[in-house]
Amino acid sequence: MKKYIDQGKKDTRSGYGAGMTELGRTNPKVVALCADLVGSLKIQEFIDENPERFFQVGIAEANMMGIAAGLTIGGYIPFTGTFANFSTGRVYDQIRQSIAYSGKNVKICASHAGITLGEDGATHQILEDIGLMKMLPGMTVINTCDFNQTKAATIAIAEHEGPVYLRFGRPKVPNFTAVDQNFEIGKAILLNEGTDVTIVATGHLVWESLIAAENLENQGISAEVINIHTIKPLDAEAIIKSVKKTGAIVTAEEHNYLGGLGESVARTLTTNYPVPQEFIATQDTFGESGTPDQLMEKYGLNNKAIEKAVLEVLTRKA
Repeated sequence: MKKYIDQGKKDTRSGYGAGMTELGRTNPKVVALCADLVGSLKIQEFIDENPERFFQVGIAEANMMGIAAGLTIGGYIPFTGTFANFSTGRVYDQIRQSIAYSGKNVKICASHAGITLGEDGATHQILEDIGLMKMLPGMTVINTCDFNQTKAATIAIAEHEGPVYLRFGRPKVPNFTAVDQNFEIGKAILLNEGTDVTIVATGHLVWESLIAAENLENQGISAEVINIHTIKPLDAEAIIKSVKKTGAIVTAEEHNYLGGLGESVARTLTTNYPVPQEFIATQDTFGESGTPDQLMEKYGLNNKAIEKAVLEVLTRKA
């Protein structure tokens, strides 16, 4: 099994900030909009270097989406920034009508996603955003796993024509992917080859899946681990290829099992190559206040839960 090294814990939102800084220096069409959360989005350096390309909208997220849509008409590439809850649930009508339906080249960048938002509690811990966004025709949906990948994704989506939802988080998490990686939208990354079970993970659950795979190896179980950073378009070819070899799959995400990665994978397999599947996700519930580690433990979103799901799905293999 390939070993991945934590290069030092960093928050993925800082990866977004680093990506924006680089875009500010390399792509004059990129502009940033923010809903009164510059510090949380880590974009101060972009603002300092490009004050004329920054728009502080204030706590008016619906207006921010409309302004961003308008800026695309002038040839700009707007990146909107606020918490994931406010980036999607609060402004869904504006995104649907002004951005998705209109096919505008807006990059909706959402920090503090999922339950690892932590102590701010259920009102801010959106666990439905992936489902909301992936159902919009033409919307690309990306959920990155660490600092390096978030920086690379931020830079990559500027070159993609069309609306994008980029999801990232608040806490510091292991940073283990390559610094100089080439981020390819819609292309899954095989992190570990295996023969007994496939683990498909996204976001913060990718690192947890690698830990689970290592623990399973000690039990004589060979787990293949795939990083699905792009949920839409989904790399169906990579998933099908893997399960044809392993015969079973576990999906892992920091999101409601309704509407998330797991459902997209299940649909892909049902119509192509059905195999037993277990879902690591929240079970149709809101979150609560607590530390990220406490919440991931309580809601079954860590390596122990993934390991348990693998043992369960293996009992269902033909």
